Amino acid sequence: MDAADFFAAHLDRNPVLGIFRGLDPQATVDMCTRAWEFGVELVEIPVQTPDAMPSLRAAVEAAAERGRSVGAGTVTTVDQLSAVREAGAEFTVAPGLHPDVVAESQRLGLPHLPGVATATEIAHALALGNTWLKAFPARQLGADWITAQLAPFPSVRFVATGGIDAGNAADFLAAGCRAVAVGSALADPGALAALKRAIAG
Repeated sequence: MDAADFFAAHLDRNPVLGIFRGLDPQATVDMCTRAWEFGVELVEIPVQTPDAMPSLRAAVEAAAERGRSVGAGTVTTVDQLSAVREAGAEFTVAPGLHPDVVAESQRLGLPHLPGVATATEIAHALALGNTWLKAFPARQLGADWITAQLAPFPSVRFVATGGIDAGNAADFLAAGCRAVAVGSALADPGALAALKRAIAG
């Protein structure tokens, strides 16, 4: 399955991508479980440093038991891409656009979600064959940025990432994002209920 089909298949059913950064393996699995119970289909474990790999492996193992998909985030090099693929990641995410990572992910058939923050980066990502893009940092870019970029780039499917919570998730979805990436909001029962209302409305 190519990246566009993969992300559409999962995020069209539940437009929330869970991101769990800097947690030990057990806490990572606990947060993944909470997200899965909420109906989240995709969770991302950032691996900006090697000591995050045990948490990724623990999440992958837990996901396999539940028929869920776990991806690796902050994948900015081909070496990282190889390592997380070996660990069982089913997709990867990056904060920016790294053409060598995009090319290698396509060669491997491993769905990749590159980050963008400008029209030039969006155009470059599209030229490389990516239509699902991570809008980062979303809170700083603002929901209006999403609407503005979709006018010249209507084929893009944005996943708003960075500073998204129950208070602004609905704004980004209303602006045209296909999904939002959420971390700490999935840990708070009160915020979880508000997030559910936001994505339902």
